[in-house]
Amino acid sequence: MNYKPFVTGGCTEFAKYGVYPKSVRALGDSTVFMANAGDADVLVCVGKSALEGKTRCGVTVAECDHKSAGFLRANFPFTAPVPVLSYPRTVGVGDRLGIAGPGHLRVFEKYDALPVLAQQSIRELNLTHRTYKDVLDAATFAVYREGFEKGFGADGDHLKKPEDVEYALGLGFTMITLDCSEHIKGDGSSVECPEYEERYLSKTFDVGEGLKLTFSKEELAKIVYIYGEAIDFAASIYDRFFKEGGAKADFEISIDETATPTTPLQHFFVANELTRRGVKIATIAPRFCGEFQKGVDYIGDLQQFDAEMHDHARIARHFGYKISVHSGSDKFSVFPSVGRNTNGVFHVKTAGTNWLEAMRVVAVHDPALYREIHAYALEAFAEASTYYHVTTDLTKIPDLATLSDAELPALFTQNDARQLIHITYGLILSDPRFHNRLYTFWRKYADEYAAAVESHIGHHLQALGVPERS
Repeated sequence: MNYKPFVTGGCTEFAKYGVYPKSVRALGDSTVFMANAGDADVLVCVGKSALEGKTRCGVTVAECDHKSAGFLRANFPFTAPVPVLSYPRTVGVGDRLGIAGPGHLRVFEKYDALPVLAQQSIRELNLTHRTYKDVLDAATFAVYREGFEKGFGADGDHLKKPEDVEYALGLGFTMITLDCSEHIKGDGSSVECPEYEERYLSKTFDVGEGLKLTFSKEELAKIVYIYGEAIDFAASIYDRFFKEGGAKADFEISIDETATPTTPLQHFFVANELTRRGVKIATIAPRFCGEFQKGVDYIGDLQQFDAEMHDHARIARHFGYKISVHSGSDKFSVFPSVGRNTNGVFHVKTAGTNWLEAMRVVAVHDPALYREIHAYALEAFAEASTYYHVTTDLTKIPDLATLSDAELPALFTQNDARQLIHITYGLILSDPRFHNRLYTFWRKYADEYAAAVESHIGHHLQALGVPERS
């Protein structure tokens, strides 16, 4: 890394050396800012400070590492995550690469919603060889660089183990998405449940807004069989980490990672039982009807989705939490229904679409590199498909030998090609032939990538009906 411009260039001439203008901040009698030092960004302090780095002539230059991120969070509180799900409209924009933040934040400067910037699952961390420290630090640097002071969240996404919840909370993550899938049983059986029968049978539950629910003995027995263990698990995690005096973080219940859709009756049962046990929920993610596959639009009956979303939203309002829509990347056909039925109060998660935009920029500006990666993705697809449920038909993807360089970006409008690149991200990034070349490329075309992310995520918020900020 070349520090020379900052330590020898004179204390009044930093603007010519790639200073990010929105990052310039006073800290006591000192000035702190981020700058582009060529092959990497750096954090600079002019004057006395606790910033650890190379110092000369009253100027300290530090790498954008974990220590520097901690310095920012300690001295500029807006760079630390906060619980945000109490805000009406929130969107998770997980950044698998650690470079999408600037594009994301420009969207949320324009639209009246708050972002959850740091949003990764343990699976995604393992596939990208990153840690929760890396994810949180990338968000902190992006927020500081862009001067974003509206607040952002950090989500330990799809966590399944108590030790993973403890790890994320210990680092300062402000949202936990508890994945209950390993405790949800398949449909097709039932269980005797006399204590539940006393609470639910021969009763009508008035949810409000015209929705009334009743349970038959057969339905109740099936629901208890499917969700009983998951409810116990969620309550145990809440009691351990979130009960009075515990973590000050948003708690989301994920019951979406299953093969069987969550009916409104099942949704009500889960929410009612958790509420009865004193679990305070910020949001629940049901498994909606149809298919929410990665990187493509909704697959299913839109009328059925709209009708069920209407009921799911009424149930959420009854209990006082938000509906959460997972795998929300590119689900443009259902976004109007989500926005309308929730009265504009929702949480939607996206992530992989930012990776696809990064690869589309590669296809535009370095066709030769894209062709190499595409060929590798075809080889790696079978392995990658063990991690994600997709219905990709590789035979529908055009042979790249038949396409000109100018035609490559159009692949990102074709569902099968999108899913091919979408789910192979971990294997691509882990391959030594590609990792450094890709990050060098993305740094060179950072402005183009930020603009692509801003446009694409902006399209999501427009479709959801999020108003522009006044």
